[in-house]
Amino acid sequence: MSAVTVNGGISFWHADQGSGEPREPLPGDASADVCVVGGGYTGLWTAYYLKKAAPYLRIIVLEQRFCGFGASGRNGGWLYNGVAGRERYAKLHGKEAAIRLQRAMNATVDEVVKVAAEEGVDAGIHQGGVLEVAYTPAQLMRLKAFHEAELGYGQSDRELYGAAETARRIRVAGAVGSTWTPHGARLHPVKLLRGLAAAVEALGVVVHEATPVTEIRPKHAVTPYGTVRAPYVLRCTEGFTASLKGERRTWLPMNSSLIATPVLPPEVWEEIGWQGREALGDLAHAYLYAQRTPDDRIALGGRGVPYRYGSRTDTAGRTPATTVEALRALLVRLFPVLEGTEVAHAWSGVLGVPRDWCATVTLDRSTGLGWAGGYAGSGVATANLAARTLRDLVQQDAGQGTATELTALPWAGHRVRKWEPEPLRWLGVRSLHAAYRAADRRELARPDATTPWLARAADRVSGRG
Repeated sequence: MSAVTVNGGISFWHADQGSGEPREPLPGDASADVCVVGGGYTGLWTAYYLKKAAPYLRIIVLEQRFCGFGASGRNGGWLYNGVAGRERYAKLHGKEAAIRLQRAMNATVDEVVKVAAEEGVDAGIHQGGVLEVAYTPAQLMRLKAFHEAELGYGQSDRELYGAAETARRIRVAGAVGSTWTPHGARLHPVKLLRGLAAAVEALGVVVHEATPVTEIRPKHAVTPYGTVRAPYVLRCTEGFTASLKGERRTWLPMNSSLIATPVLPPEVWEEIGWQGREALGDLAHAYLYAQRTPDDRIALGGRGVPYRYGSRTDTAGRTPATTVEALRALLVRLFPVLEGTEVAHAWSGVLGVPRDWCATVTLDRSTGLGWAGGYAGSGVATANLAARTLRDLVQQDAGQGTATELTALPWAGHRVRKWEPEPLRWLGVRSLHAAYRAADRRELARPDATTPWLARAADRVSGRG
């Protein structure tokens, strides 16, 4: 890791925007119609849509640090149509139900872009779609299977490219094929987050920062400064859910790490291409995600240390030097022209992973407790769809609305078993991560079209397969 690398400091996105004006913590006991726990995308979108639908609602948002402290301010800026658990929902509820979920996700990308424009939020959004590349024979085999599966879920506008067509979009070294969907965009996560927070407050929602919620129970959100009482308490805490009383094994806080280059000069972009500014991914088992940022850097992410014992989460986003070097090596492998380029910023954060890898939205009508999350890395868009679904569930329960297309989606009300207790949880996650890494190394060293058995076994054990 270079001496010039900024490591941590929450994320590059926060550093780029500077410190926002802090909001006051909860001053004492309070009451509301709806209490939203969590000031990230899910919580703020939920407050936004509820207040737009019913302006008379008294809504309080409680955030433990500051809005966007978690994954919403640390992610790779992928606004795309992937949804965790689609194949499992097809098995549980039928293919048509899963297709409806996929179509809702496709439309969600456009919804976020539309609302950002309506609210005057300049989040550096560019709808260039998502390009996922293969650079080994085994990856190409999986890519073709993935492409066909996506077509089977109604994505008729998806395109499959060979090596030459891929290079015309982005010149990834050794790329032998790719698949592209128009349902995606790159954005600046913190610009979107702060613009959304401002829009929520302009509607009259009260947002309290520096207010950790220690316990959620029916009609109560308990903090060190007082308790908010509300008929509906909505948990929107994603990767930080494990810190709440009774939720230690609900969702596993999976760690993901990113690096950002300095601003790259025009001659480098001439070499790389990437004029369409697509979000970029691959078909490795330990997959990468990358974007060409609004100010012409490359931000690239992947797995580092995947999980901390006891579902612990970090604070400052500091990333181990070995992870930074591994991500830099991956960057150079993709784009050899960057061989001498230093890493300008490195950071990490956690995302919420359910035991069956299924994102969910739920409202318990007997208690008024609701929650959404478990996005497994696809939360930038999924949080918006989840928020609109929570809005409809609350309105239906309160007698202010009826069942909607969103409340009928197969992820609504889905329940999943908890993760294993420690040390099984730690041993399992670390072993699976090692298996995926080993499988990727094998595919690069001995290129053939067969996915190693290690990866297939890991998919079955983890619930991804």
